[in-house]
Amino acid sequence: MKQFKDMSLQELIDPKGHPCSCGRVHKVDLKLLKIEDGAIDALPEALVAVGVKKPFVIMDKNTEKAAWHLVESALKAAGAPFVSYVYHREHIEPDEEALGSLVMAYDSTCDGILAVGSGVINDVAKVFAHAVNVPSLVVATAPSMDGYASDSASMIRDRVKVSLYNACPKAILADTRVLKDAPLRLLQAGLGDMLAKYVSICEWRVSNLVTGEYYCENVAGLVRKSLKRIVENVEGLKNREGAAVEAVAEGLVLSGIAMAFAGISRPASGLEHYFSHLWEMMSLERGLPVELHGIQVGVGTLLTLRIWERLKTIKPDRAVAKNFITNFDEAEWETMVRRIFGSASEAVLTAAKKEGRNDKQAHAERLAKTLDNWDTILNIANEELPSWQEIHDLMSFMDMPMTPEDIGFADEDTRDALLGAREIRTKYLTSSLLWDLGLLYTERLL
Repeated sequence: MKQFKDMSLQELIDPKGHPCSCGRVHKVDLKLLKIEDGAIDALPEALVAVGVKKPFVIMDKNTEKAAWHLVESALKAAGAPFVSYVYHREHIEPDEEALGSLVMAYDSTCDGILAVGSGVINDVAKVFAHAVNVPSLVVATAPSMDGYASDSASMIRDRVKVSLYNACPKAILADTRVLKDAPLRLLQAGLGDMLAKYVSICEWRVSNLVTGEYYCENVAGLVRKSLKRIVENVEGLKNREGAAVEAVAEGLVLSGIAMAFAGISRPASGLEHYFSHLWEMMSLERGLPVELHGIQVGVGTLLTLRIWERLKTIKPDRAVAKNFITNFDEAEWETMVRRIFGSASEAVLTAAKKEGRNDKQAHAERLAKTLDNWDTILNIANEELPSWQEIHDLMSFMDMPMTPEDIGFADEDTRDALLGAREIRTKYLTSSLLWDLGLLYTERLL
């Protein structure tokens, strides 16, 4: 079988799917994908491919300014009637309010959703399309995140950050005429979101070893390919060179395809994303504007790499881990969760207790696997993770924020984000490893 990393975009989106040595058949339900100069001109073709005759178009005021002149022209060329909705709020969060706005504006004679935007617009459009049971398409306006082709949406439900699995868009049009003119902050965010993949693949492999979680090396190889493509084009990205912007957009889409293939966000999201999720929840709790996800993820990647560089110098101690779990105080843990999560704490505690987050038998089983395989875990980290300095230099070259303080978070916020990352949902992260070893609450790793 040809490896995913060696396939073209068109081969990857083959509707027949790809039987894999992992035992699964991987597929992504994309009918049409174009990443090129002039891609929006293919919108008439995309509508036909997806079977949409009257799209409901979703934008915000920034993406309307960036791409609507091209999208409107293409819709008129297709002779397609449409209904449009533009968010005019300065900051849109992917939450119940954003979805409710679409419910109020939706015209039920529309038979598809056309998202014109990137992160939040793409996510709310996916969820809304799934809710009203129509296909969706997306015109990308920035190479700022990797979720275009994934079948998950990063949403806020009951003030808690969650991943909702629904369906990926049926068509993606990424036009370099639009992408290369995106604000620098969005270009930085795209790089930040991709640098996370070093950590996500490392954690996925470690989780497979410790918890038995499903892992596919073929999918991981596709993520590594997309990451390599982006890192190689950082200089061109900063200079807004068309070929480099196209390469970065392709890398981001490849990462989304990898998530769709795996059926989970695991190939592209690890602890670094959870730093971002916690910081976002803190901002919302405080009534403050939320920084771009990819910007936060970049900072979270640097923090996670620093933790791993410290972990490599530590010899795990079975007695320390056993003493930790023996003396674990559930009441103190609840108090900590309530302090970190505020108004979202009840939802977090309910989910944690339902999932047996602190189960001592499960801890014992993971600890045994961890200690028995510690050398292998370190080998995985050495194979997958670059040095902190390498990523620091890349981000510095792109003039990105480098520390939590650069994006408005104090040391205490960062410490709380590390503690809270383990509590959002049952997903084995670097913070989970630290908890199992009895180090999360006592060892200063940041």
